[in-house]
Amino acid sequence: MDVSRICSELVAIRSENPPGRTAEVIEYIRTFLDNLGIGSDIRSNDSGQCNLVTRDTGHHLLFCGHVDVVPALADGWKYPPFSGTLQDGCVWGRGATDMKGGCASLLAACGLLIKQGKEIPATLAFVCDEETGGENGIRYLLAKKMLKPMDCLIAEPSPARHPSIGQKGLCRLGIKFKGTPAHGSLYPAVGVSAIMEAMSLLEYVKGLHDREYPVDERLKEIIDRSSEVLEGEFHIHDVGEVLKKLMYNPGVICGGEKSNVVAQHCEFDLELRVPWGCSIAALVTAIKSHAPHGDIISQEINEPSITDPSCRLVKVTCNEIERVQGGKVFPIVQWAASDARHLRLCGFNVIEYGPGEISTLHAVNERVTIDSLNKASFVYLGIMTAYSKDNS
Repeated sequence: MDVSRICSELVAIRSENPPGRTAEVIEYIRTFLDNLGIGSDIRSNDSGQCNLVTRDTGHHLLFCGHVDVVPALADGWKYPPFSGTLQDGCVWGRGATDMKGGCASLLAACGLLIKQGKEIPATLAFVCDEETGGENGIRYLLAKKMLKPMDCLIAEPSPARHPSIGQKGLCRLGIKFKGTPAHGSLYPAVGVSAIMEAMSLLEYVKGLHDREYPVDERLKEIIDRSSEVLEGEFHIHDVGEVLKKLMYNPGVICGGEKSNVVAQHCEFDLELRVPWGCSIAALVTAIKSHAPHGDIISQEINEPSITDPSCRLVKVTCNEIERVQGGKVFPIVQWAASDARHLRLCGFNVIEYGPGEISTLHAVNERVTIDSLNKASFVYLGIMTAYSKDNS
């Protein structure tokens, strides 16, 4: 089962999000599974956002992957971003790491198990819009009761010996400020600038970054070990601090009417990555109190989440990684968000493990090594073999 070819072909099928049209890549996966004798159901909407869930497979284990990718401009790439070029021991292109490589390894593992004459002991789900929050993907499947709580592995890229069992929280706020217009030559003596009110709030949020949030000793140990792993992955000193602190990004801001008018309006989208120990409810209340001229017009909130490191899913996954990769294996938590947060909220145990060059995630020259694709396939095969006893 040539996992590099599968990955290359998946990368070559464009599925940027936005707009998030995934019909073609989902059809590729449907055909692949059908050739293995694995039936599936496809759910799609009028915008061409398609999801796939296998049927008549295992009910104790879920393998999940997203097939949408972030957009890519051609400038600066060694090979065209949607070529799926096989070169230098890698598959190159947008989505190779995040996360068509993981999807390819899942498919290859299924092929290997079928070749052994065994049935797939897991449900497979491939979803359309992880990159934009999952409303039409994993959240849709959960709302429609197409997936029920079970152990779940998401094939997101991870360090080779360190699967992820938890993610920081996520708080996205859309805030609209109202000012009192006046002639610009009189400000700040006259008028209230919506832009300056927005800047004042950002200064307050900037100060929140330096706060420390207490956690219990067991979680602190996991966070400290995770920080060391992340520093090694990114080769940046103290990058592990992002796990312990509130990170903030005012991603979009617009406001004002004219340079000589005190701004009557300003809006910005603020994203906060929330550490364990920080109350999101208290955080939002504090932000509101420091924005007397602002109103929150939209918000998305997900609390920090973690899977019990002593549960069967984590133990089986770590055992299989150690068998395939060798060396010291232990689970970590990460700074980013994924579909795992929605699944944990619905009662799933979730772990993330997959192939990829994490430093190229969402970047120019994104790629995945063929070696990591193959090793991930054997890890997934081992996990399925362990869980197959539940279906026997």
